[in-house]
Amino acid sequence: MAPTWPAQIYELLKGYDVRQVAYVPDAGHAELIRLCQSDTTMQTVSLTTEEEGVAMLCGAWLGGQHGVLLMQSSGVGNCINMLTLNAECRIPLLMLVTMRGDFGEGNPQQMPMGRGAQAAMEAVGVVVLRADRAEDVAESVRAAARMAFLSQRAVALLIGQRVIGAKAMTQEPGHD
Repeated sequence: MAPTWPAQIYELLKGYDVRQVAYVPDAGHAELIRLCQSDTTMQTVSLTTEEEGVAMLCGAWLGGQHGVLLMQSSGVGNCINMLTLNAECRIPLLMLVTMRGDFGEGNPQQMPMGRGAQAAMEAVGVVVLRADRAEDVAESVRAAARMAFLSQRAVALLIGQRVIGAKAMTQEPGHD
């Protein structure tokens, strides 16, 4: 059986010697978070807000370690001011962002940030890549990690709802 896309991401993070994993709990990243938590070479930190992860991973880089920030698109807005530090100081940052407010979204509160996440990050200098098919996720993570760690840039990979699945907030008509 082929590994799932979260397992593929985990293996790629190991290959890039990622030692610190900052995350806000998220169903889209749940399997990847569990894999990282079970790895004794990775320090996982559950955050109260996403911008804490940006600061934590700046410190990780200054201490000689690679890290990754796992978050949902709704948290992108929390990070915008903090992300200017990475752009201005050329501190590498790898972000894996599961998208909400995207393909098939049923929660209206997720729509504004889901639709604006890419533009907001690009406005503060983040390089943004996107994967909308499970079979493209591993290659896209590899590209994002290479870009972040070798060019010393903030790079975000947006993992679309076609990959993670959309949540319905109410019963849809015709689906008893």
